Amino acid sequence: MSVFTLEASLALLGLVLLLLEAFKPEISRRTLGYTAMAGTALALVLLPLCGTQLPEFMQPWHQIDTLALFYKGFALVITLLVLWLTLECAPYLTRFTLDGKLAEMFSLPLIVCAGMMWMASARDLVTIFITLELVTISFYVLVAFARKSALSLEAGVKYLILGALSTGVLVYGIAWIYGATGSMNFDAIGKALANPATSKSAALFGAAMLLVGLGFKVAAAPFHMWVPDVYQGAPTPVTTFLSVGSKAAGFVVLTRALDAFAAPGSIIGSEVQSLLLVGGSLTVLLGSLPAIFQTSVKRLLAYSSISHAGYLLLALACGSGGRFDIGSNGIVAFYLATYLPMTVLGFLALGLMRVNGQGEDLGDFQGLAKRSPLLALVITIAFASLAGLPLTAGFIGKMFVFLSLVDHGYWGALTCAVIAAAAGFYYYFRIILAMYTTEGSEKPALTLTPLTKAIACGLALVILALGVYPRPLQKVLTPPAAAVVVK
Repeated sequence: MSVFTLEASLALLGLVLLLLEAFKPEISRRTLGYTAMAGTALALVLLPLCGTQLPEFMQPWHQIDTLALFYKGFALVITLLVLWLTLECAPYLTRFTLDGKLAEMFSLPLIVCAGMMWMASARDLVTIFITLELVTISFYVLVAFARKSALSLEAGVKYLILGALSTGVLVYGIAWIYGATGSMNFDAIGKALANPATSKSAALFGAAMLLVGLGFKVAAAPFHMWVPDVYQGAPTPVTTFLSVGSKAAGFVVLTRALDAFAAPGSIIGSEVQSLLLVGGSLTVLLGSLPAIFQTSVKRLLAYSSISHAGYLLLALACGSGGRFDIGSNGIVAFYLATYLPMTVLGFLALGLMRVNGQGEDLGDFQGLAKRSPLLALVITIAFASLAGLPLTAGFIGKMFVFLSLVDHGYWGALTCAVIAAAAGFYYYFRIILAMYTTEGSEKPALTLTPLTKAIACGLALVILALGVYPRPLQKVLTPPAAAVVVK
C-alpha cells in the first residue's frame, strides 16, 4: 500500500461516515466516533509500513521525505486526539446542534487530516492551494457547527469572510510567482530565483502576497485579529484542531515555500528572511502582551497560540544550520510536536469544565486542585511547559529558537522573544495559581473517565519525557550525517 492510498482511504472513510449518518440516523454517535478513531489509529500504524513509493501519476506533484512523513504522522495524531476530545465533549456539544447529531464532527476531521497529509508532500503551488482549501473549507463548517450558539455562528462568519479574503491574496501571490518564475513547482521556482535575469520586484511581490495569505492561516500578526473570537466561539475540539492542526498545516506550507524562496543564491532570500523576522517579532509581542489582560482562559489560549506562531516564524527566519545540527525546518517540526500535547491538555480542561456545567473563565479554575487533583496536576504540567519551564518539552522548543537567534545575531528579534516569554510565565502561572487556591473548592468535582485519565497522564508524561530526554524526537528530525544531539 502506498501512502497516497492510505490518505485517500482516510478521506473516503470520512465521506462514508457522513453518508452513513444521513441514511441511518439511528446510529449512535459513539459508533461513529469509535469507527473514525479506529480508522485513524489504523492509518497511524500503517504509515511507517507504506514506504516512500507513490503512484506514477502522483510523482510530479508529491514527494515523500522525512519531513513529509513526520507531518503526516503529526496530522494523524492530532486528528485522533480531536476525535477523542469530541467524544468527551459530546454531552455538551449536542445541546447546541439542531438535531443532536455529531456526524460532521467525526467525518470532517478525517477529511481535514487527509488534506494535511497531502499538503505535507506537495511539490508545487497548485497542490498546496487545493489541499489548503480542502482543509480551510472543512474548518468553515466545523467552526460554525454549534448552530444554536450565537458565538459559534459569529465565529463561523468571521472565519469565512477573512478566510476568503486571505485565499484571494494567496492566489494573487501565486499568480505573481508564476509570472516571475514561469513555474509553480518549488524546485523550478528555486532555480529561477537563483537566476539574476529573473525579475526581483515581481518575485518579491509575489512572495510577499503568498506570505500574507499564509500569515492568516498560521495566525501571524498583523493578520491575527480573527483568532480570539473564532477560538472562543468554535466548539472546544474544533478550537484544539485549529490551534494545532491548522497551524501545522500552515507551517508545512511555509517550510516548503521558504525552501524555494530562501534557497542559496536566491535573489529575494534576504528580503524574505527580513519579512519573517519582522513578522515573527511582531507576532510574539501581539500574542503575549494582550494575553496578560484576559480573564477568559479560552481567549488567553487563543492569544498564546498567536505568540507560539511567532516563535515558529522566528525559527524559520534563521534558515539552515544550527548549534545542534537541526535546521529551521527541524526546529519548527520539533516545536509543533511539543506544542501538541500541551495544547490538547489545556483544551481538554476547558471541555471537561463545560461538560460539567462550569465556565471557561479564570474564576472557574479556582480550587480545581481540591476538586480534581489529577486533572489539576496534568494541566499544571501543560501550562508550565507552554510557559517554557525547564525540564519540560516547551523549554527545549523555546531553547532551540532562542539559540538560533543568538547564533545568527538577530538581537532585536531575540529581545522581543524574551519579552514574550516573560509575559507567558505571568499569564500561564496565573491559571496554575488559581487552581491551587482554596476559593472555589466547594464547586462540584469534575468527572473523568478511565480513558480520559489514561490519555491525560500519557500526554503529561510525553511533555516531561521530551523535556528531560529530547534525543529520540531530535534524531527523527536530524539529518543522518549529523551526530550532535541535546543530552
